[in-house]
Amino acid sequence: MDSAAAPHLTSHASHAAPGQVLGLLTGLVDTAEWLADHWYLLALAVATAWGVGEAVVRRLALKASAERMALELVPSRHFDPGLEEIFRRGVQLARASTSMPWWAPRRTKAVRIRLRADGSSPLRYRIEGPAGGERLLSITPFGPAVTVTKARPTLDKAREHTVRAEFILRGKPIAPLREVPLDPDPLQPLVDAVLDLRADLGDLAEVRLDIQRAPKWALRARRIQLMQAARRHERRETERAARWVRRDAAGIEDSLAWQFQQLLSGKQGGAGGRRLVMPPTPRRVDPAEALGKLADDDQLVRVQLLVTCASNTEGRAHARLSRLQAALDVFGGRSRWAMRGLRIGPWRLGADRWPSRRGFERRWKYGHCQPPRANWVRLEELTGLLKPPTVHCRLPLLAGDLPTFSFGDPELLLQGLYRAPDGRERLVATYASETLFECAVGKAGGGKTERALAQAIGWAHAGGGLMFVDPHRDSWPRAAKFLAHDHLMQRIALIDLNAHGPTPELSSWNPLSMQHGQAPHEVVEAVTDAFASALGWDDVSAPRAITIITAALAMLVAVNQTACQTGHPQDQATIFHVRALLTDPAFRAVALAATGERLDEETRAWWQTVFPTLPPDAFAVVLNPLTRLAANPVTRAFLGQPVGAYNIRAAMDHRMIVWVCPAGNGPTDRLLTALLARDLLRAVRSRRDTPEDQRVPFRPYFDELITLTGAAPETIAAMFEDFRKYKAHVHGMTQLLARLPGPVRLSLTQNASTLATTAGSKTAIAPITAEWGDNPTPDQVTVLDRFEHYASLTVHGRRIGPVRLRGPHLDEVFADQARPGNVAALEQAARATARALPLDQLTTRAAGQLGRVTALLTQHAPAGSSAARLTKGYE
Repeated sequence: MDSAAAPHLTSHASHAAPGQVLGLLTGLVDTAEWLADHWYLLALAVATAWGVGEAVVRRLALKASAERMALELVPSRHFDPGLEEIFRRGVQLARASTSMPWWAPRRTKAVRIRLRADGSSPLRYRIEGPAGGERLLSITPFGPAVTVTKARPTLDKAREHTVRAEFILRGKPIAPLREVPLDPDPLQPLVDAVLDLRADLGDLAEVRLDIQRAPKWALRARRIQLMQAARRHERRETERAARWVRRDAAGIEDSLAWQFQQLLSGKQGGAGGRRLVMPPTPRRVDPAEALGKLADDDQLVRVQLLVTCASNTEGRAHARLSRLQAALDVFGGRSRWAMRGLRIGPWRLGADRWPSRRGFERRWKYGHCQPPRANWVRLEELTGLLKPPTVHCRLPLLAGDLPTFSFGDPELLLQGLYRAPDGRERLVATYASETLFECAVGKAGGGKTERALAQAIGWAHAGGGLMFVDPHRDSWPRAAKFLAHDHLMQRIALIDLNAHGPTPELSSWNPLSMQHGQAPHEVVEAVTDAFASALGWDDVSAPRAITIITAALAMLVAVNQTACQTGHPQDQATIFHVRALLTDPAFRAVALAATGERLDEETRAWWQTVFPTLPPDAFAVVLNPLTRLAANPVTRAFLGQPVGAYNIRAAMDHRMIVWVCPAGNGPTDRLLTALLARDLLRAVRSRRDTPEDQRVPFRPYFDELITLTGAAPETIAAMFEDFRKYKAHVHGMTQLLARLPGPVRLSLTQNASTLATTAGSKTAIAPITAEWGDNPTPDQVTVLDRFEHYASLTVHGRRIGPVRLRGPHLDEVFADQARPGNVAALEQAARATARALPLDQLTTRAAGQLGRVTALLTQHAPAGSSAARLTKGYE
């Protein structure tokens, strides 16, 4: 029974199988027909699934984006990286892009490079990425040449006009971008595109480059697409070639030559006479050739390039975007950056319009990287964007880098006119508190004195005190009409030693006067050092001269102390009385007797024991310069008064404007200049008795430093080293830096907050340009026009420049301040403040001063002393 039933079951199964297959097929067909009739349900289901999935992904992406960090990279002035350093930085960025939680969507696994220009800096360079990559990105291969700090959040005000753009790679998708050299900086075109950006108009430009490591599946799919495209291209080319081969063969067979050849060979007609044509076969596609830069996995990334420009002025944002688009063309080769979107007439359907704008804003705000499929690059192609601006990048000067000069502002010091790249000029300044010392170099007539005068006049109108020393006196007539204001006249004192006119008037000064409470040893030291500096004395070449004049000055200062303390300051001695002290025994005896208690024991012992042993010719070296001073009626009148009007310490403390005009640069004039310079050094150092916060800023201006330093080199050098502590800030001008004494030159270049040069010879300019690393070169400086100069400035503690400036011309910059009708009144007021008197009157008083001093000493000498008896002849 079992064996009989088996064939029956097998036969039944074999008949049922075709029925099941047919039923299955029928069911599939019915399902397909139902879906075709109800396609909208399928579409709705797919759309729902996609929407739910996209919503979940976006929610996770927003959560991951909240854990991003930002770093700002600030390069030094000499930042000059190599290709290997930049490549290593690119590897760091690619690695850091994956430092996200496992659940983070792919679009959040990216690192963003932000290049921003908003008026606060020429081009700010920031890195944004996953918080987990902060430690990796904080340590750059660039070393100390780049400072990495945590970046603050950027808060932008809404602008009235904003344009957006996304750039994608166009051209041959497997071809690399153009290899841009590092010199000049690849970022230079981007900097040039934003160099005329105006913050006051709300201008803003920002480029954001997102870098994402290539997912394996996406790279594999892209390679398959490229290989298929290459094969299709090869087949099309083969088919085209085959058509041309067949066409050429048919053309040959139809030609007269071919038919004639067939007649001669006896092969006319028949298939055997037709030519056999072998069509070309498709060439094997080489993966390296077909895939190009995508052939290897090494350092391959996907990128997303977004750009936004904004402004409060219509049209400026669109113009800025066009310039940035042109700047990106520098990177173009067989592959190039092109703006994404469709242009229809004057309209472009891109990131600024629906439906792309919303997605653009989300990617812009949260750093989501969803690049087009064509945006595959190797790190080497991004070399120019993987580092901040280098030393080879010319950065524009912004208003925030160098403040604009405002007339009457005591915090600003005028420097010159800066011409912006857009042609606009503005007066620029430095902060007075940071401008400690200045040095201006340039040929005669180049404009360095005009610039100093403009600066001094602006400082005077702002309420500042200054001293302008001009050996040639040309500066006073030039500046007078701009200082002839009622509120300035009472602060101006003119010390003019150029006795001109029929009745010249002079001020007066007694370097040894003690009525202002000076420290005696400081006065003696200042005058002694002035003589030693001007005459070349030192402890090796002229020890006896220094000893003699020091002892003589110590006694005369003691005499003046006696006169002031007894209420007779008009009976003080002057430096000319050193001659009487050395050559007149009677005067010397009464002086020693009257000041015995005020002299220290060593000085008194020297006069009593050492002086009598000196031969008469030992005094010649001291008497000679004093005799020359006395022989000149101007210096005799100026220095021969017991109570002088010139008091530079009082001028500092009361914000006076003191104009000093020595008569020239001869030996006598150099000695007088040395006395003035040393007294200035003493007065400034004496401000140690005033708390630092109560010291009034004071600015000495020295025109023709060569003349001044020839008289007192060590004194001028000490000024550039010490004056900062006491809020006295020296401004020096010279034609040749090389002609300054070594100590002065070194102190000047070391401490100068501002270093400027006009045109001149290469030899004269080379020391200045060397301080700037020969950027600009001497060749560039020598061709400057008159009044133009290069200057390195100090603002907010960092060096700005060298910047090319046009020196301020007084008639242009201060035209509104000119008062030519008040110059005569200013001259009279300035001489009155300096208590100037007729030269004859001062000369007469100086000639009779020795008798008044002797009478005072006789009165205070001990009664019955031999000194008192010896001086009866003076009474």
